[in-house]
Amino acid sequence: MKKRIRTFVAVVQSILIIVMMVLVSSMIYQINCLQGTARVINYAGIVRGATQRAVKLEIVGQGNDELILYLDEIVNGLKNESGKHKLVKLDDETYQRDLDVQLEYWQILKKEMYRVREEGYKATDIVEISEKYFQMADDTVYAAEDYSESIATIIRYLEIATAVDITVLIIIMLARSLEAVSMRRRNHQLEQKAYTDQHTGLPNKGKCEEFFYDADVMNKPVACIVFDLNGLKEANDTLGHSVGDQLIANFARLLRNAVPPSDFVGRYGGDEFMAVVRNASKEDAEAIVERLRKDVDEFNRLHHGGGQFVDVSYACGWAVSTDYPNCSFRILFDKADRNMYEDKMTNRHRTD
Repeated sequence: MKKRIRTFVAVVQSILIIVMMVLVSSMIYQINCLQGTARVINYAGIVRGATQRAVKLEIVGQGNDELILYLDEIVNGLKNESGKHKLVKLDDETYQRDLDVQLEYWQILKKEMYRVREEGYKATDIVEISEKYFQMADDTVYAAEDYSESIATIIRYLEIATAVDITVLIIIMLARSLEAVSMRRRNHQLEQKAYTDQHTGLPNKGKCEEFFYDADVMNKPVACIVFDLNGLKEANDTLGHSVGDQLIANFARLLRNAVPPSDFVGRYGGDEFMAVVRNASKEDAEAIVERLRKDVDEFNRLHHGGGQFVDVSYACGWAVSTDYPNCSFRILFDKADRNMYEDKMTNRHRTD
């Protein structure tokens, strides 16, 4: 079920990304359509005002051919997207229809202005035609403004849709990130569980043996100390496994307390433990062993005689890498294990 949900979420995320690309492309297209619209509206307004000025000049007998030529350039630029004014052609049916009507009537207005020059304005319909042309120019400006507003509205909707799309994408990515973090945490917990001894809470044999394949561990001086717990089989056989488990737990706790927290302590086997102390000298290893001996003695003294309590007893041996140049950790461990075995045989540290 979870796999199906993850697949569904992944598909939704892909769709949202595609939708976002389409929205952004549409927005870019609409922005391109909108570019130059303000300039068109401005020049359409100029035509409206400047035409009235040209008519007034003709009426007072001061006709201005340059102004008429200027208006010709603008209206042609509005229609054909040409000329020095860099006007664009708006892709809007209403605007183009109104502009066509205005252009056609502009030709009529120009002829009427030339008649004014020849016959005087009273003999023409210049005022009436001018007013009608002004209304047509107004319609063209309004059509351009409506077109601009419609494009701006589309862009606003696209912006909202893009924002919603991005928000949902962010939520999905955050959710997937949180899921990934949770999964990493669960995997870490499973890994910890897989490498943790359930009786003692210490790293188990699999974790201990990782040192055998870690070449970096020998880059600096390191001490390997091996311990063998005495009397575990007898405790299990005579007093029960619960007493044996308690014996293991007691020793594990004492050992962990004796070794610096930054260094490694693990349960290598049923009654075997190991410690790995980095940047350690022979004196450091001896100090740890001595600290453990004192702690064990104190522990046994305080608990001796209480119920089915079994004194903690162990053998140990250690080896320091500085005594064996160029050796591997496996060799260092074997030497420590051999020293522990010798200690066990001679009862040099602890016996039952």
